[in-house]
Formats: sequence, C-alpha cells, structure tokens
Amino acid sequence: MSTNAMTLVKDGLWHNNVVFAQMLALCPTMAVTTSGANGLGMGLATTAVLLVSNVLVALIRGIVSEQVRIPVFIVLIASLVTVVDMALNAWLHELHKVLGLFIALIVVNCAILGRAEAFASRNAVGAAFIDGLFMGIGFTLALVVIGLIREMLGSGTLFAQASQLLGANFAFLEIRLHDRGGALLMILPPGAFAAMAFLLAGKRVLDKRFAPAR
Repeated sequence: MSTNAMTLVKDGLWHNNVVFAQMLALCPTMAVTTSGANGLGMGLATTAVLLVSNVLVALIRGIVSEQVRIPVFIVLIASLVTVVDMALNAWLHELHKVLGLFIALIVVNCAILGRAEAFASRNAVGAAFIDGLFMGIGFTLALVVIGLIREMLGSGTLFAQASQLLGANFAFLEIRLHDRGGALLMILPPGAFAAMAFLLAGKRVLDKRFAPAR
C-alpha cells in the first residue's frame, strides 16, 4: 500500500476520525449507542452510504459544475440512503425498527456530505474509495466503542440482542458479564456524553504521548 493510501487509512481510523477528531455525526453517535449492536448496525449502514457516495462523487466530479455540485451531492446521498433504508427493512427488519428514523437522517449526516465535498470531489476514484471505506470504518468503531462502554456499565452486557438486530449469525457476540444490573445513567443521554468525554480525553493523551518529536 502506498504512503498516500496509508495516510488515508490512518486518518479515517484515528487522526481524522469522524467522531473523535472531526466531531461530526454526533446526533447518531449520541442517540443510537445505547448498545454495541445498535452502534454496529448504524455504523455499517453509514459506511455503505459513505463508501458508495465517495466513489460516485469522484466519478462525476468532472461533469458537475461548481454551481450545482452541493444539490447534486445531496440528491445522490439521499438516493443511496433510500436504497439502504429499503434494504434494511427487507432483510434486517428488527434492526430497521430500532434504527429506522436515524437511517433516514443519514441524508443530512455532515460526515458524508463533508467527505464528498472536501475529498471525493477533489480526488481520483481510488483515493475516494479508500477514504470512504476507512472513514466509515472509523465511524463504526467509534459508535461500537461508545455503545459497548454504555452497555457494559449500564446493563452488564455486551452486544445484547445482536442476533435479533443483526441476524442469527451474530449470536456469538452476545455476552452477559453479570446479573447485577448497572448504572441507569449510562444508557440515558447523559451517559453518551460522559463516555464521549472520557474517550476524547484518552485520545488526546495518546496523541500527545506518541506525537513525533519536533
């Protein structure tokens, strides 16, 4: 993998992570991360839209004029979200019932439109593909980590009901840590902000510790 590709991978997963660095898409991040399974489902749906939209925007960047590029990008993203929404409703109906409202809101996800405008519209298809894929994976990892922290502290489980939300093949993910319950606060909205705050603080500590010497 070339140096430029490795930079895109590192940016998507860590240095320019959608949630922990760019601070984008915080609405779904705060809303759907009551469990790791919910975070995984939302992250994968967003990754699919982000990846395909990046590639399509890179393909048409030479034929779309500057004056109409934003409306074109929005229509493109809305069409992709509609396809993903219908696919989830058809094949992962239980997940769709949990995330249905937030799937539709992917259309206005700042991360997707932001990558289309800031990167895909200015780079070749290959680079746009890598950027979309790893920005999506980085976003998914952020949602899963926040969801698992909240679920573990709030319910004493990990990936609870994953088989119902994501299908029987994901039953192996379901783990019960204990039967003593947990802190209700962590599965309420303040818990999302608390988990986010500690993770952001941890990332900044790691960034400073491993920053290259100048």
